[in-house]
Amino acid sequence: MMRLRLSAIVLGCAVAISSAARAAEVPLHQGQELTLEQAIEIALTLHPRILASASELDAAQESVGIAKANLLPQTYGVGEYLRGTDNGIGDTAYIGGYEFPRLPGTSHLNTDGQSFSTHDNYLTGLSVRQYLFDFGRVRGLIHEQQDEAAAAKARYDLARLNLILEVSQRYFELLATRANVKVFEKSVEQRHEHLHEAQLMSQAELKPQIDVFTTQAQLSRSQLDLIKAKNAAADAKVALDNAMGLSENAIDYRMADQLNWNPIATDLAQLLGEAIDLRPDLKMMAHEAEAAGARVKIYRSDYFPTIQGAGDYETMGTGTPASNNFDAGVVVSWPIFNGFQTEHQVAEAKYKQDSINHQIEDLRQQIVLEVTRAFLDWQASVAAIKKAQSVLDASQEELHLAEHRYRAGLGNVVELEDAQTRYTLDSSNYVDALYGYAVTKAAVEHATAQSLSGIQTGVQ
Repeated sequence: MMRLRLSAIVLGCAVAISSAARAAEVPLHQGQELTLEQAIEIALTLHPRILASASELDAAQESVGIAKANLLPQTYGVGEYLRGTDNGIGDTAYIGGYEFPRLPGTSHLNTDGQSFSTHDNYLTGLSVRQYLFDFGRVRGLIHEQQDEAAAAKARYDLARLNLILEVSQRYFELLATRANVKVFEKSVEQRHEHLHEAQLMSQAELKPQIDVFTTQAQLSRSQLDLIKAKNAAADAKVALDNAMGLSENAIDYRMADQLNWNPIATDLAQLLGEAIDLRPDLKMMAHEAEAAGARVKIYRSDYFPTIQGAGDYETMGTGTPASNNFDAGVVVSWPIFNGFQTEHQVAEAKYKQDSINHQIEDLRQQIVLEVTRAFLDWQASVAAIKKAQSVLDASQEELHLAEHRYRAGLGNVVELEDAQTRYTLDSSNYVDALYGYAVTKAAVEHATAQSLSGIQTGVQ
């Protein structure tokens, strides 16, 4: 039992130390103001999704080095010591291999010399091979890996682009939910005033007792709405922390930005042109098509010979001094017939390249659809803001008039509370309209890949 407790304590300390070390790396402090740009920078630095994509990019770049290694000399060394018999096999013919070396040549019909005694056998050697020419196989492999690395870079940019959108959406969501908290806090405050007025006027017998109960009920409803709004804000902060890769670090920060809007100063044709030029997924597929083309060249090289230089040196024997041998020359290998495998490989690679080209065209159409929809939604959000602002101005004036009418005895409590309810709802709708503008603008920047512009990264 004591061992279990001790293990639990040690494990808890380890987790605490790990969490503390991770928190020390977070470029954000308690109570610090957080801008959208800082949130994006933190996410692109800490989020495991980006770190995983960066590692995949590094691995793809190393694959280029692996392919280029085929251009350099390949040197191998060998050393052996064997204790074995040396009974000869005479002139026996067989296909030899590394596992079954040819033994000394004595007549296999002579059984008098067969023995179970063993002797020492030594072998050391050095072998060098140098690529000379192969009609495009090695060069094609290098080009293929370079294109794959370029596709991995585009895939990394796509991961960043998607994460930027996610962080932006959750940042704006937190701004909107906190703005809604202020809306409902103001509603609670105003309804406290309405309740106080109703109580005073009821005590003075200027208003009926039902006004007190009506305003009390509306106050409770506003307080319930405030609880829900605060919970939504807390949920939005957790979501933003997750998008930034800070889920394990409970850091309280202040939002530096506010929801606002500006008139749209671009057109659809310009956005479509930027999307076709900048979208990383389109670049990724273009590089994959080029890699498929390089694969066609690799397979085609099987129609031609491969030429390489070769050199070997070995010393071997059953004792010292050992026998020394060396050789140097050119090795030519040529697959004469492989069951039409090369033809099928070339055809397969061509079909795959055609498939990628068709996918590229499909993606271009999807990009046009995505950009067009995002732009239309962005335009609609501007119109919604203008309408929400005019409705809010009217409902605010309506509430002021209802409050004056109630105090003057010209209006009733239902009129007052209805005006208050509409004003609170219109205030929340205005916040939602601003939020809609922010997220649709972020969607446009995502669809055109504009949000990648100016983003710095440690990955080259």
